[in-house]
Amino acid sequence: MSDGIPCLWMRGGTSKGAVFLASDLPADTAARDSLLLRIMGSPDPAQIDGIGGADPLTSKVAVLWPASRADADVDYLFLQVFVDQALVSDAQGCGNILAAVGPAAIERGLVAVAGPETPVRIHMVNTGEVATATIQTPGGRVSYTGSARIDGVPGTHAAVPLLFDSLAGSMCGALLPTGHAVDTIDGIACTLIDNGMPCVVMAAADLGLTGAEDRATLDADVALKARLERIRLQAGPLMNLGDVTDKSVPKMTLVSAVSGATISTRSFIPHRCHATIGVFAAVTVATACTLPGSPAAQLATLPDGDVFRIAHPTGAAEVILRRDPDGHVRQAGTLRTARKLFDGLVFPGPA
Repeated sequence: MSDGIPCLWMRGGTSKGAVFLASDLPADTAARDSLLLRIMGSPDPAQIDGIGGADPLTSKVAVLWPASRADADVDYLFLQVFVDQALVSDAQGCGNILAAVGPAAIERGLVAVAGPETPVRIHMVNTGEVATATIQTPGGRVSYTGSARIDGVPGTHAAVPLLFDSLAGSMCGALLPTGHAVDTIDGIACTLIDNGMPCVVMAAADLGLTGAEDRATLDADVALKARLERIRLQAGPLMNLGDVTDKSVPKMTLVSAVSGATISTRSFIPHRCHATIGVFAAVTVATACTLPGSPAAQLATLPDGDVFRIAHPTGAAEVILRRDPDGHVRQAGTLRTARKLFDGLVFPGPA
């Protein structure tokens, strides 16, 4: 390791992360996690001795290897490297970093260019699902230049459309693991739901909030965060996730009505307020908006078509939900962008 480890540093959606080939990391999980903590500089709130950005959104890792199944082109394992804890979690996927996987797989030679556009079927190892990303590859190489714009990222870039099938119950075994659109925990009406990301969806007003509070205000509200954690710890077993004390799921999501979007969100991941909202969390919240009687449905303004705008502290994420005649969500998609930031060797700190 003293000679450095090949590392591709990528922005995916509204997150940043290090992309590694599995062959460049230890096969043993404990050794791998120890190495990633040293690479990111954790545990340290500033991550000063590593490449992490002192925020959960910039302390992420994607590990890639050749596909292990016939319906995919590449395998992708997402790892959340905690900032101030010596913890690396594979308990969830990440739809933002997913946007960087297709370009990275091509950059690393795992997937061959197929023409001006290259579809990349990505096996998301964390959940067992397959997503298809369409990557712009004019002239036989990845292009990051384009006119697509997403909230939370300055400028415009090449579009990375993502399409998902069969997300329901990806981690919890069912879209509604308790069988109910509404459960009451700690006196709060909650929807315990998993359409790609386990979330606990609650009305902000039920917690004494408007839902328009900024990220800093919510992060400073110690009493709110303590109550959300009490609810989260009770929700974990109900969602078939077991003891979630040391897990990054479920995500705690506060919703409120908003003009110009389907619904407004403040998402905790799980102990800090998200600057935006994760892709799978946005899909899951959009799905919650379609469930009659749920807190989200009572506050949402449903679109006429398939595009749901999920507002967050810095803009809105667009989610595509395709529903059957009975209103059940059958397919979900979203539009992200990605960009290669650097490609080189990373040098971990001492063990």
